[in-house]
Amino acid sequence: MRAYERDCAFCRLMKSLAFTGVGMGIGSGTAYLLGASQQNVIMSGIVVSAIIVFGMLDKNKKKNNKKNKRTR
Repeated sequence: MRAYERDCAFCRLMKSLAFTGVGMGIGSGTAYLLGASQQNVIMSGIVVSAIIVFGMLDKNKKKNNKKNKRTR
């Protein structure tokens, strides 16, 4: 049994920071391996991390909406 709620603001912040780091690593690493310039490496990292973070947020919202509809 947990002593904390999983959907607290701090938990969501830490989760989004983790996914941002993973996305930045994946996007930047791929662009670097493809031989992109430094500016393009950073931009691709930002774009991939935004896609991952907002994709996970949208997935969680849809999941919570389905759960709320069932309990009504």
